[in-house]
Amino acid sequence: MSDLTSPAQQSRLRRLALAAQGLLQAQAYGSGLAGARNAIKHLGYVQIDTISVVERAHHHVLYSRVPKFTPAMTNQLLLNRDIFEYWSHAAAFLPIDDFRFSLPYKHAIKNGQIHWYKTPDKKLMAELLLRIRNEGPLRSRDIASDTINREGWWDWKPAKKALEQLYMEGELMVSSREGFQKVYDLTERVLPSHVNSSMPSVEEFAAHLVDQQLRCHGLVSLKGFTYLRRDTTLRNAVKNRVQEGLAQGLFEEVQIGSGDVFLAKAGTLDGQLPRLSNRLQILSPFDNSVIQRDRLSALFNYDYQIECYVPAAKRRYGYFCLPLLYRDKFIGRMDCKAHRKNRHLEIKTLHFESHDFDEDALIAAFITAITRFCQFQDCDTLSLTTVYAKGHNQRWRRALKPLAG
Repeated sequence: MSDLTSPAQQSRLRRLALAAQGLLQAQAYGSGLAGARNAIKHLGYVQIDTISVVERAHHHVLYSRVPKFTPAMTNQLLLNRDIFEYWSHAAAFLPIDDFRFSLPYKHAIKNGQIHWYKTPDKKLMAELLLRIRNEGPLRSRDIASDTINREGWWDWKPAKKALEQLYMEGELMVSSREGFQKVYDLTERVLPSHVNSSMPSVEEFAAHLVDQQLRCHGLVSLKGFTYLRRDTTLRNAVKNRVQEGLAQGLFEEVQIGSGDVFLAKAGTLDGQLPRLSNRLQILSPFDNSVIQRDRLSALFNYDYQIECYVPAAKRRYGYFCLPLLYRDKFIGRMDCKAHRKNRHLEIKTLHFESHDFDEDALIAAFITAITRFCQFQDCDTLSLTTVYAKGHNQRWRRALKPLAG
């Protein structure tokens, strides 16, 4: 086991992790539609989220990695059948070539081993399936109902629940999205004929997860390979796969300063890494690089929690704080809101943690990043309410003033 605890070694591990995520390179996956397709294939999934304080997470993740990406491209990838929508550890866009690895979860729901809804309406499901077969794709809002209650997802009308159950069981797929509205169709009409749809063995699934996680993270803990997957059989198969890889010299273990142990492909630690630049990135709370909070803390010494689920009185940084990545360190967070009617981006709070970077270089990098971010949000103006930056508040305000509306 390698023991990498010096500051230089820790920096190299951070760079390895960020390079594996495509966050150091200018265009690791290419640009535009092709770049977005390649990014999802490499990352293994992009999480879909409903929160729209700023541009939604699935678009934000791709924007952070793919030059010339636009939000319309995710639906184009669905229509092109380059990706499909299903559940990973959360709702996600996934590479179409990985379709077969969605089948075990679908099978478990359909057979009652896992409950999506505890008492699915089988009669309504059969009626909806027949309607879609005969009439074509369907949106939940296309169905009339007298039982609508819009107070929360648990009060969705019965037809919506039935559609979701059919989707989770694998009878339906999302053929496209109209805005944020799913369009459902029969799986047999959505899934391209060339895609492998055979049920994987647990060993094949384990091998897939190990390869995927090492590819997109570079360094992975044993727990990280099956992040938020509760299937004990699958977890054991992954553990066996890792042990076999170690015994065969395919993987190597790395212990870092926190005492945590990570695995990497053999030779990864000796490979060439992209050079660091003075680029600052504004990331999504659901970005693939930050979603595993324990890993984030261990590798980057960055304690992050999304606070939209925390009572307002207990929030430290704000409702929807976005992680700030500068060079190879997470150095702060920004709570902001896009006011789309006014085309205005409001930065409510800007927090910078202790760092040893040149302040002028950091401010310049942030100006570049926030200018691009405003464009991504379709905002023309910017305002800043509060900044916490080691007593340099006025410097930040002066620097941002030319962007203010």
